[in-house]
Amino acid sequence: MKALTRLPLALALFAACAFAQEPDALPDYHPKRQVSGTIRSWGNPHMAGVLQRWQEGFRRYQPQVTFTDTLYSTATAQFGLQEWVADLAVMGRQMWAYETYGTYRRSLLSPVEVAVTTGSFDTPHQSAALVVFVHKDNPISRLTLRQLDGIFGAERTGGWQGLEWHTEVARAAAGNIHTWGQLGLTGEWAGRPVHPYGPAGQAPGGLSFFQTRVLGGADTVSEGLREYPEPKSRMAALERDPCGIAYAGYRDRTGGVKALDLAETAAGPYLALSPQSVAARTYPLTRTTYVYFTIDTKTGDRRVPRMDPKVEEFLRYILSRQGQADVRQAGGYLPLTPEMVREQWKKIE
Repeated sequence: MKALTRLPLALALFAACAFAQEPDALPDYHPKRQVSGTIRSWGNPHMAGVLQRWQEGFRRYQPQVTFTDTLYSTATAQFGLQEWVADLAVMGRQMWAYETYGTYRRSLLSPVEVAVTTGSFDTPHQSAALVVFVHKDNPISRLTLRQLDGIFGAERTGGWQGLEWHTEVARAAAGNIHTWGQLGLTGEWAGRPVHPYGPAGQAPGGLSFFQTRVLGGADTVSEGLREYPEPKSRMAALERDPCGIAYAGYRDRTGGVKALDLAETAAGPYLALSPQSVAARTYPLTRTTYVYFTIDTKTGDRRVPRMDPKVEEFLRYILSRQGQADVRQAGGYLPLTPEMVREQWKKIE
């Protein structure tokens, strides 16, 4: 892989070994209590493999718990919680704001979000990291997220981050980028136009990961955006256009394009996509998978305002050394970093 060839072999091997041991830095799973019953999960079928490993590992400690999985799609996960037929919504992306309304209207409490894995490096359909590509003849080699916003975004008064509207991400039209000269290229490239290529817009009310991460959660996009619903057609168009720029998964690359290094800010560091930068969550367009649960548990006809004990125990297992080791063994998805795990523990304690 090109990204890996930039590292000396010894450094690459050291980094790979370090990340392989990362789950060992997490605490072991020790049950707070013995629980029983059935845990019902709805949602993402691409997480079935890692979900099964979690279930098998958990039952070694909690043999009285069984599982039923209804994994049609991430989009169906919300309905399982809303209709009381799921304990966990398993999702390859964050829940959109409108998807929380079904549970919120009954108790004025939104579902609780817990990150459970880092997205994959390049495995299709497993929340793979995004890569920014340009034509192979384009001399640019790196960009910041703010520059990407200038290319793909537009003037706005704010953006959605989860259920909150953030005005600090507002910006004027002066931030729009139209030429490669605005990105630092000189000579014949200075006056050439920037042609952004992207996927078609989300369903009404939905925000893509790219919009949330790069555009501040706004749904205003560049008026020059050329939309292609499938990565294959997007990359084919980019190969024909020296002035183009697009984002897609690493496996969508073709011989006529090259990947750019990315940084949060101009201060750097600028990072190439690699298994190591994704596992460390330092690569700016690394993605995450989630589970959601509600704390207005239903027992018969009664609503109990507490977290279901068996769900709590299962999430404690997922966020343990054993649970995150299961992620690595399942392949595709990557374990969370210890820092990320500590943040999730706060949500269930």
